[in-house]
Amino acid sequence: MEKFKILFKPDNKEIEADRGEILLSCAIGGGIYINSSCGGDGICGRCKVIIEKGSFTTEPTGRITQEERKKGYVLACLTTIHGDLVVKVPPASRLDITKIKEEDAKLLRLKGIYSQAEDTAEVEAISHKEAFSHSPLATKLYLELPPPTLDDKVSDLERLYREIKDKKDIGFMQTGLTNIKRLGAILRQSDWKVTVLLGKRNETTEIVSIEHGDTSGRNYGIAFDIGTTTVVGQLVNLNTDEVLGTKATHNRQIVFGDDVITRIVYATEEDGLEKLHHAVIDNMNEIIKELVAGNKLALTDVNGVLCAGNTTMIHLLLRVDPKFIRMEPYVPTANFVPTIRASEAGIKINPRGLLACVPGVSTYVGGDVVAGVVACGMSEEEDLTVLIDVGTNGEIVIGNKEWLISAAASAGPSFEGSGVSCGMRATNGAIQRVRLQSPEKVVLETIGNARPRGICGSGYIDALAELFTHRILERDGKISTSIKSSRIRQMETGLEFVLAFKDETDIGADIVITEQDVENLKRSKASIYSATAILLDKLNLRFEDVKRFFIAGGFGTYLDIEKAVMIGLLPDLERSRFTFIGNSSLIGAREALLSYEAFKKAEEIATKITYLELSVEPAYMDEYIQALFFPHTDIAKFPSVGALR
Repeated sequence: MEKFKILFKPDNKEIEADRGEILLSCAIGGGIYINSSCGGDGICGRCKVIIEKGSFTTEPTGRITQEERKKGYVLACLTTIHGDLVVKVPPASRLDITKIKEEDAKLLRLKGIYSQAEDTAEVEAISHKEAFSHSPLATKLYLELPPPTLDDKVSDLERLYREIKDKKDIGFMQTGLTNIKRLGAILRQSDWKVTVLLGKRNETTEIVSIEHGDTSGRNYGIAFDIGTTTVVGQLVNLNTDEVLGTKATHNRQIVFGDDVITRIVYATEEDGLEKLHHAVIDNMNEIIKELVAGNKLALTDVNGVLCAGNTTMIHLLLRVDPKFIRMEPYVPTANFVPTIRASEAGIKINPRGLLACVPGVSTYVGGDVVAGVVACGMSEEEDLTVLIDVGTNGEIVIGNKEWLISAAASAGPSFEGSGVSCGMRATNGAIQRVRLQSPEKVVLETIGNARPRGICGSGYIDALAELFTHRILERDGKISTSIKSSRIRQMETGLEFVLAFKDETDIGADIVITEQDVENLKRSKASIYSATAILLDKLNLRFEDVKRFFIAGGFGTYLDIEKAVMIGLLPDLERSRFTFIGNSSLIGAREALLSYEAFKKAEEIATKITYLELSVEPAYMDEYIQALFFPHTDIAKFPSVGALR
């Protein structure tokens, strides 16, 4: 097949492509990361590039304006290569999936994960639960065995078991044939002084490996939060529980689509599942390598990995076909995955090291939510408590120590910076605070105090609340035509409000919020609010009956509860009832890594949670439609907001 050279600017990276290849696929294959929320279906319009020179064909699309066409803009996903090309990727289309710097990760609300003391303080602040006992996924035990004699002629394996049981209260033990084959030589070569690595594996204690001499001091594990948007790994000393470091990166699967449904569809294509699997495994292995090198360890010192993620992410991590998740009756292949060798999934640690995953509840309530329940301790609370994890699928859990019920609201990725014109993830340059001093005067705060590049979740919540407070935004989500401001502009698709003009930004373009953006955000907040309301109503309860609300999600550095109430995302109650806990999935994953008791608690929680399918609830759509206003159709439900209007 005829080959062509494609030069991508500003990276100045040249990639070889076949005639007829789609430009977006060529870019992905060559490590050029371009925004593509819809996974290459030509719907989102975010993969805009400028072709400066060369032969190609492209499909017409309303996502490219007349002015942009004149400048050479095309959608990479709709463009076919027919010759050598020179392609410029503008800043707004570039997908930053580089590693997240430590200081930026702190700003991402991955708070409390850089020191054990800080994290412990956070957990204590959000929960009254007792600490779990120390019993990590992998434990090292140094042994000095008595050599066999004519009076003590038990086999080497029985001798090893006997010595372990003398030191630890262990019932059933097992080990593999590989260890048995090597056992006799290792014991004698090491003068009967060995270290055994014991792993908690599916209700049994396994002798994972046997090492010469005393290596008990080298025992580490990594907890992972496998998010749709970000992957976060945390290195922990399994002997002392000390957190040694945290690394975060954007999930490379983003290039195949922003949401799980798009990725499930992509997984059905040829080699799609392999590509999605390797994307996240590459993320994890890079994080592991950096954490290990940064602490002057060896990969063989890492003996266990514990992951939390939504149901689809865990399927892709383990290379399990996720297609049945989106086929009626929407059943995953597995919610409870047995502990396996990490090498089976392609994770590069100790070759015999273990990989465990926090169990999920259902198709749309996964192990990340269960980990959040473990982290905040709501399953041990006497009082009625609600956990709301705001993401693409807004998951809600309601209950206490006696019972738990959950639901997933199809919130969409708006609050994660996708599906909105100037949205971005909570990284450097993202607008996260918005204050209007007047319809003309806007004060912005960005993550890292950098020049604005876009708007993250907390920035959108702030913007909506401020526009609503200043009556620029009507209750139905339309921008008012009675307010006079140079920031309000009529465009082809409707009115928009300019938060930052192009000379104030880092992308050379205006950063705006459009009426279509407001519509998407309105649907997201309505979905989450109405799902919570319906769950409570099914239980004959009211918002006022809830004593504590835990809000999780990657909004940014913070979530302004007052503003979230203002737009109708959260109910109008005493603000002291709400606590923003950030990345609860990572905290729960780490607790499960360090304590088998916590892992068993996660299994108990996953079994205990009842899942309510909202799509078959007739009252849900009525509640949802009522919530499609700011803050709600019934303003009486939001008295503090009504007082301001």
